[in-house]
Amino acid sequence: MIPFSILDLAPITQGNTVADSLDMSRKMAIAAEKHNYLRFWLAEHHGMKGVASSATSVLLANIGAATSKIRIGSGGVMLPNHSALVIAEQFGTLAQLYPNRVDLGLGRAPGTDSKTALALRRNMQTGAENYPNDVLELQSYLANGVDSIEAVPGNQTFVPLWLLGSSLYSAKLAAQFGLPYSFASHFAPDQLMQALQTYRADFKPSVQLQTSHSMAGIMAVVADTDAEAQYLFTSVQQQFVNMFRNVNQAFAHPVDSMNGIWSAGEKHHIEHMLQYAIVGSKKTVAFQLSRFIKATEIDELIVSMPIYDADARLKSLKLMAQVRDEMVG
Repeated sequence: MIPFSILDLAPITQGNTVADSLDMSRKMAIAAEKHNYLRFWLAEHHGMKGVASSATSVLLANIGAATSKIRIGSGGVMLPNHSALVIAEQFGTLAQLYPNRVDLGLGRAPGTDSKTALALRRNMQTGAENYPNDVLELQSYLANGVDSIEAVPGNQTFVPLWLLGSSLYSAKLAAQFGLPYSFASHFAPDQLMQALQTYRADFKPSVQLQTSHSMAGIMAVVADTDAEAQYLFTSVQQQFVNMFRNVNQAFAHPVDSMNGIWSAGEKHHIEHMLQYAIVGSKKTVAFQLSRFIKATEIDELIVSMPIYDADARLKSLKLMAQVRDEMVG
């Protein structure tokens, strides 16, 4: 069985605080380590009332301190929002604090709305255009520096880079640079198969990676019954409704039915976007997982668990690990 990892957005749930959210991420990481997940990654988002992982490297330091062996990293840092040197310093610091445990996943989207993105990037067009050069610059800072400029900390830490994406662009770039690649199929399913095929076909070996290495993301809700899992999954369905309507609010409590909450058109679009979500009991999830892994031929799986209730989220993580282990057996 391929390794499983966790992608966390540190969700801020209705009726709870940012501090509650950050504490829950710590508990999730501890549980993920206990149940032998390979990685615990956090995603950079900004200005979202339901997401607390905007200061990704700061939160990763807290996660690293609470764990001892699980790999920690970004899924991802949106590099055009930042100076490559600053990210090298931040993740170089993490690499010194937690040796041989840190990953640096990179994306080029802003991770926010256009107004907030402008506040982050200042020059939107230049940031996107310079992304390939920024990746190479960052890689150099984590090696031996750039034009006598050294990242301290960061220099010669060789933190492994990943490229993340939801289109062919990042697949081609990851292949060109010889980097591992993760596809965001948990919310952008359309080009999953084509991107993976392109990445594998075009891959060029590098110092970091000799052969292609791919990962794909899914959302998963695992519970004792299919009905309970479907109930819990209504939280993320409501979140996507809010995204379509440009409503910015905390992660919603689940509801008995989505009828009356979404329109027929919204339902169609959201179910399409979430087509790879795996929701159900252990038996149901095992079947869905097996089919997804076989179809994609991925080397790793990364799982986001968008569940409102803290106990139910921890239980889903545990049940997913049991499914993995039983599939191996």
